[in-house]
Amino acid sequence: MIRVAVIGGGVAGLSAAAHLAANAEVTLFEAEPHLGYHASGRSAAMFEENYGNAAVRALNGASREWLESSDVLTPRGIMMVGLESEIADFETDLAGMGMREMPVTEARRQVPILSDAIVRAAIHEEACDIDTSRVLDLFGYLVSDRWGRILRGAEVVGIERTDVWTLRTRDESFAVDVVVNAAGAWADRVAGLAGVRPIGLQPYRRSMARMPAPGGHDVRGWPMLFGPGESWYAKPDAGGWIVSPAEEDPVEPMDAWADDMVLAEGIARYQAHVAEPVRRVETSWAGLRT
Repeated sequence: MIRVAVIGGGVAGLSAAAHLAANAEVTLFEAEPHLGYHASGRSAAMFEENYGNAAVRALNGASREWLESSDVLTPRGIMMVGLESEIADFETDLAGMGMREMPVTEARRQVPILSDAIVRAAIHEEACDIDTSRVLDLFGYLVSDRWGRILRGAEVVGIERTDVWTLRTRDESFAVDVVVNAAGAWADRVAGLAGVRPIGLQPYRRSMARMPAPGGHDVRGWPMLFGPGESWYAKPDAGGWIVSPAEEDPVEPMDAWADDMVLAEGIARYQAHVAEPVRRVETSWAGLRT
């Protein structure tokens, strides 16, 4: 049986390992003590099939059947709201994301905190929340239930190629036939370890703030909100409310944290679209998009 090493324990690595483990002996290496630590576990956890570039949208479409059949999606919807100064970006996103324009009065009925300054609104009802923890658990179970194993806290520190690939962690060496590089922000560094030319992957930080539900509203049935040009977004989360500046600031691979100034600027952009003031931030964090 062919031996495969998968480096990286996020959704990409786990899903690859789960499918490969049906016909191969798979070992997944995750440097952190927990799976999905850097990107998969820190995202807004939304499935919007029309989001991203052409390649991402193709992957979105190919993923939908599995996501729907695995009971990991919950209807949420995504709403764009725009100011007079944002009309050009609004028109671009309206066409590019296949959204339905709606009367601002209808948008305000769904999300009563919207500012009187909102002049355009659109929605895509098919966007869904993703239960990220369940996705990780399902793929992790498939890996272990098939011809696979998951090694946590197992940073790969060396890769050599002879007639096979030899991977070294700080404790052991492993011989495999195929290496899958799913290391996310660290993928170019892993390529360098293997003597493979890096392809120029760049991690970008994105920050998030959690706060109480605005105005004490029950936000559980509200859609995700975003500003034209993805200048910010907000969505319900565990009875509360999360807001992101939606920034894409280039950084080195790291255990990312939110930049307070960037977060404040993003909250200000969000605040310009709503009538309910942000009174308190409970916690903040950041993840890496590569």
